[in-house]
Amino acid sequence: MISCAILAQLPLFPERASTMAPKIDALFIFLLAVSGLFTLLICALIITFALRYRRKPGRVAATSHVHSNLRLELLWTAIPLVIALSAFAWGATLFVDYAIAPEDARTVYVVGKQWMWKVQHPEGRKEINELHIARGYPVRLTLVSDDVIHSFYVPAFRVKQDALPGRYTSLWFEATRTGEFDLFCAEYCGTNHSKMIGKIVVLEPSDFQKWLAGQKDETLAQKGRRLFEQFACHSCHSEQSGSRGPNLRGLPGSTVTLQSGRTATADDAYLRESILNPSVQLVDAYENIMPTYKGQLDEEGVIALIEHIKSLGGEEQTP
Repeated sequence: MISCAILAQLPLFPERASTMAPKIDALFIFLLAVSGLFTLLICALIITFALRYRRKPGRVAATSHVHSNLRLELLWTAIPLVIALSAFAWGATLFVDYAIAPEDARTVYVVGKQWMWKVQHPEGRKEINELHIARGYPVRLTLVSDDVIHSFYVPAFRVKQDALPGRYTSLWFEATRTGEFDLFCAEYCGTNHSKMIGKIVVLEPSDFQKWLAGQKDETLAQKGRRLFEQFACHSCHSEQSGSRGPNLRGLPGSTVTLQSGRTATADDAYLRESILNPSVQLVDAYENIMPTYKGQLDEEGVIALIEHIKSLGGEEQTP
């Protein structure tokens, strides 16, 4: 009785706290059901045939000619094919929903380091091993690592994404319940990997706005502008004609032509590459004179510069 009571309290799945969790669980249960059904069917047939056609004492083994049954062969080919294609279409649809964040998703930057998660909100709030978000609002995380591969994993949200050194990755989710939910690193990253844990704190929208305004730090764009002036980036990237570098106003999201003749979209990954490895994707009509800032800027500084460039917009602004 005691063991049954303990088993009854063990959850089969982690709690569901995001819009994607029920969809992913439904697909997982479908795959389990199909796999279990075919496993039981095949085991039953093996046992039945083994008992019915086993060699008995005094019986001479004889094999008669087996005639093919076209309808039966088509049936056992078509049924698994339909099930497999259905699972593929279902999984592909979920993958697209999982990979593409809504346009109104709020962006938050996360840097993985041995052994912590450093979170930076564009409004200026910083967190370590915690992430505060609002219930009912989609959040898009831009992930990067400062050292080795980490993996951002929230079981209650059914999301997991690697944080890679030297490359941006992203994931998104929308929380449906308030409370605190576990955050783990799901990729072995060193001696204290097991201690790289945190929590996601989901608040009501009004409470989240109060929390967001509770600490007066400089925003990411302000920090980026300070770095922009510190490294004298404006000496080359000015809005005057004849400047030695491209005009950065309105650059994010636009299409640029490279010296190789190819084109590239000026997304976050392109801007990061241009800051740390400027000679890799040279813009047409400009010389290779920009120094690399690798080793001078950490990932947080690069993120701040990117946010400053985004804040420039496409229209003339007063500093």
